[in-house]
Amino acid sequence: MVMTEVLEKLKTLQDILAQKNKVETAINDAPKLLSTQEELLARLKKGYIEKNELYEKTRHNLTTLKMELFDAEGAREKAEKAMDTITTQREYEALDKEIREAGEREQTVRKEIQKEDRTFQELKEDLKREEALIAQQEEELNERKVKLSEEIEAMNKELNDLKEAEEAVSPGLNPETKFKLERIIKSKQGIGIVAIHGNVCTGCHMILPAQFANEVRVGDKIVYCPYCSRILFYLESADGEDVFFNEEDAGSLADLDDFMDDEEGDGEDADDDSDLDDDKMDYED
Repeated sequence: MVMTEVLEKLKTLQDILAQKNKVETAINDAPKLLSTQEELLARLKKGYIEKNELYEKTRHNLTTLKMELFDAEGAREKAEKAMDTITTQREYEALDKEIREAGEREQTVRKEIQKEDRTFQELKEDLKREEALIAQQEEELNERKVKLSEEIEAMNKELNDLKEAEEAVSPGLNPETKFKLERIIKSKQGIGIVAIHGNVCTGCHMILPAQFANEVRVGDKIVYCPYCSRILFYLESADGEDVFFNEEDAGSLADLDDFMDDEEGDGEDADDDSDLDDDKMDYED
C-alpha cells in the first residue's frame, strides 16, 4: 500500500477513533448526570424524616399538655365547688390558694398549648409541601433514568457502528501505527494527524527541522512531530509549488536537541506526551 493511501486510511481512522472516544466518554459519564438529582432527593428525604420526628414529638407534647390542662381545670372546678361547704377561715384560705394555683397552672398550660399547636401546624404544612416535592423529584428522576437508559442504548449502538467502521478501515494498516494513533488521539483531544505548512507543524505550531519537513514532503514513511508526537502529512502550498528546505535555513536535529534541552518541562502537553516520547522519532512503512 502506497503511503498516500496509508495516510488517507489514517485520516479516516482518526475521525472514527475521535468519535468513538467521545461516545465512550459520554457512556461512562452518563450515570454521573443522575448523581446530583439523586443527592438532592436523598437530602430531601433525610430532612423529611427529621422533620417528621419533630412533628411526632410536638404532637405527643400537645397530647400531654392537653391532659395537664384537663387536670388543672378539674382541680380548679373541684376547689370552686368546695367553697360552698367550707365552715372556717382556714378552709377558705386553703381552697382560695388551691383555686389560684390551679388557675395559674391552667393559664400557663393554655399558652404552652397555643405555642406547641402553632409549631405543630407549621410542621404539618411543611411536611405536606416536602411530601409533594419528594414525589415530584422521584417522578422526574425515574423519567430521567428511563430517558438516560434510552440514550445509553442509542450510544452503545453508535459505538458498535464505530467499531465496525474501525474494523473495516484497519486492514492494511500497521498495527503499531494504529496503536500509536489511538494513544495520540486520546491525549490530543481527537487530533492525531496534522499537516505541515512550510516547515511548521499545524498541531503544535512549532518550527520543524528541515530534515523533518523534507521527509514529510517526500512522503515515503510515517513521520511523527518531534514536539507533539502527531503524525505529519504534507499539505501543498496555495500556489501549488512544492517546497523543500535547506537544513542551514530551517535548523537540524542537533538544533532540536538543543532546544529540547533548554525547554525541558515547558513543551506543549509535556505530561501527556511522556508515554509517546519513544514514538517521536519512529518511521514506519
